[in-house]
Amino acid sequence: MELHAKITSKQAVICVIGLGYVGLPHASAFAQAGFRVLGLDVNPQRVAAVNRGHSDIPDVPSDLLAGLVGSGALQATGDYSRLAEADIVLICVPTPFDAMKTPDLAFIIAAAEGIAPHLHRGQMVILQSTTYPGTTEEIVQPILERGGLRAGHDFHLVFSPERIDPGNQQYSAHNTPKVVGGLTPTCTELACTLFSHLTPAVHAVSTPRAAEMTKLLENIFRSVNIALVNELAVLMERMNIDIWEVIAAARTKPFGFMAFTPGPGVGGHCIPVDPYYLSWKAREFDFYTKFIELAAEVNADMPEHVVRKIAAGLNLHGKALYGANVLVLGVAFKRDIDDARNSPAQRVIELLLDFGAKVEYHDPYVSSFTVGGSVLHRATVTLHSTPLAAGLAAADAVAIITGHTDLDYRQVVEGCPVVIDAVNVTRALADCNGRVIRLGAPLPTASAA
Repeated sequence: MELHAKITSKQAVICVIGLGYVGLPHASAFAQAGFRVLGLDVNPQRVAAVNRGHSDIPDVPSDLLAGLVGSGALQATGDYSRLAEADIVLICVPTPFDAMKTPDLAFIIAAAEGIAPHLHRGQMVILQSTTYPGTTEEIVQPILERGGLRAGHDFHLVFSPERIDPGNQQYSAHNTPKVVGGLTPTCTELACTLFSHLTPAVHAVSTPRAAEMTKLLENIFRSVNIALVNELAVLMERMNIDIWEVIAAARTKPFGFMAFTPGPGVGGHCIPVDPYYLSWKAREFDFYTKFIELAAEVNADMPEHVVRKIAAGLNLHGKALYGANVLVLGVAFKRDIDDARNSPAQRVIELLLDFGAKVEYHDPYVSSFTVGGSVLHRATVTLHSTPLAAGLAAADAVAIITGHTDLDYRQVVEGCPVVIDAVNVTRALADCNGRVIRLGAPLPTASAA
């Protein structure tokens, strides 16, 4: 049976390489859609956990995973030879950068080299990992063609960017629109047919490069706009204007404005990383992405601004940052999730330690958190989440870095004389505002003047 017929009838076997925040949601979504799915991961503990029906990815509940595993719809393995069973292979591996902000494609290369010996005619390989334009054709294709099969002729090659947003209750792998760019029109058509089983909104573009660039544009757009409001937040503090009030007013305009909010920095697996992928690739074309890099610089400076505000808050109460007990609230990169990758809390804590503060943190989603191990803070320090009441009792200052919705911020404000709110979760506590320093707002003394 040809691949199109297998996809249409859901007889195609799908292998998902990488069972992390992107791979496991896609594997479970295709299994729920009626396909037989094989998950492949090089981490034997993760493979064993998936086969027990245990999920460490919040977007895939363990009871859902256990049902899929129990029915035989989904199975995990660490054996690349099992790719011989697969009609379709999705690559969903991490794409970090190194210390010099250079793209690190080691995981993509390893996946492609694992596929190559088991590639067979008629198979389709879809790269989903975020990367720079040209990766599919310049890196993955040559590796897959080593055995003599030709991409676009003997097998199908596609790039379709992942759009997983951890913790998003509205959009998931089941209903988020997909962008597809194949090496040939046939490659594109097959991938569109496949993803139509997850979502009716599938948008085809002309090439893998266009699809790769689409993902970067999405995240660079966010990076630049976040940088804009971050820069304005610092300015408005000096002007004694509350940026949150201004944003609320501006968003009443029904056209021509999209609201972004300031914060302690950017985190996660996309916004802090993706702009550098394009900046690095652009130099090949003798082009320098000054605007993009400036935005990244502004966002990278925000943790230092937050620490300056912590010091200012302590000064208002006659205390120095050196020797102060600082409780950091929230180390996940966004609210209500357990993902702490590239969290701005890391740099905030490192700076606090550098200035001699004693730091604890509380996060109901992240039990341990490691900072340092880089040129910015050479010592590696692992902290463990402290109970909120105990942390408040010992704290000279609290810094709210991630605004988890299930925390009692009135308890926080009433339990500590100095609160620095970097995410505006305390604004509704009007009677406590005199004790709170909010990012992007006048100091309490200035507002009372």
